[in-house]
Amino acid sequence: MNFISALETKINLQELENCIGQAVVEDKFIQEICTPLIGGGKRLRPLLFLTCSCANKNFSPTKEIPLAAALELIHTASLVHDDILDNAKKRRGVETINSMHGSQIAVLVGDYLFAKAFQLVAENDYGSEVSAVLSKLVKNLCLGEIIQDRSFFVVPTLEEYYTRINLKTAFFLSTCCRLGGIIAKLERTEIENLADYGGNLGLAFQIIDDLLDFFGEEKLTGKAVGGDLKSGVITLPIIRALEVSPRADALTKIIAQEKISCADVALAIEIIRETDAVEYCRTCAENHIAAAKNNLPAAIDATINLTLKQVADFVISRNR
Repeated sequence: MNFISALETKINLQELENCIGQAVVEDKFIQEICTPLIGGGKRLRPLLFLTCSCANKNFSPTKEIPLAAALELIHTASLVHDDILDNAKKRRGVETINSMHGSQIAVLVGDYLFAKAFQLVAENDYGSEVSAVLSKLVKNLCLGEIIQDRSFFVVPTLEEYYTRINLKTAFFLSTCCRLGGIIAKLERTEIENLADYGGNLGLAFQIIDDLLDFFGEEKLTGKAVGGDLKSGVITLPIIRALEVSPRADALTKIIAQEKISCADVALAIEIIRETDAVEYCRTCAENHIAAAKNNLPAAIDATINLTLKQVADFVISRNR
């Protein structure tokens, strides 16, 4: 991720890693089971926040490292809970907490990470607006998960799909950018522009993620191919293939049986490949990336503007 180099000239990113790591040292058991999970990941959310914090060239965001760490901990907590609901076995290339220690421990670990995130925020007194924005973020993450949990193995409409990915992914990236603008004390219109950039970035990110679930390499993504489909989460490649494939009935039959094998996943991938679904999804993602770039406020620091465009290019071209 080349965009990190610009950020490193303004912030010591090792401080971010130290802060994230320190969040789980209170208990040896928690540290042991959380370290592999928090040691992975792209750090996209805290990096987005820190980048937007630098949008005001006269502002130094060093003191905002704990808030950046809190965003990563909230994300990690949501993944721990996701893995329970999806009965996932691997995350970021390692065995999930629920697979190793059971759902009860995993629920508590996820709750612990949420609590540590808000402890970091409270201890550093970022103000009521930041706390309100973070609370809305966690509420929307839960709402998105509830919607998804109530629609396993059900093919959503395009509108329903976008509602779900907005709540679970796009709103998170939008929030990171919004918080960065708030911390940088930008004008309100500039903060909203950054939030719109983050929202479109998040929609593109999730669509690419949905493609990678079928066509990514497990050693790079850290997740089994077809994991979403096996869990009953119906995503855009399937939605599009069902619309245009002459073998839509076969694909519908796979979804309806609710116990999906590796052979079923292979057949689903074959059907998707026969259609324009991959190209369709990529075009949708590219359109969101274009909208993200167009939403960047012209008044922000030129280096940060370029960096955020590089982040957008990374999202559309990533393979993990």
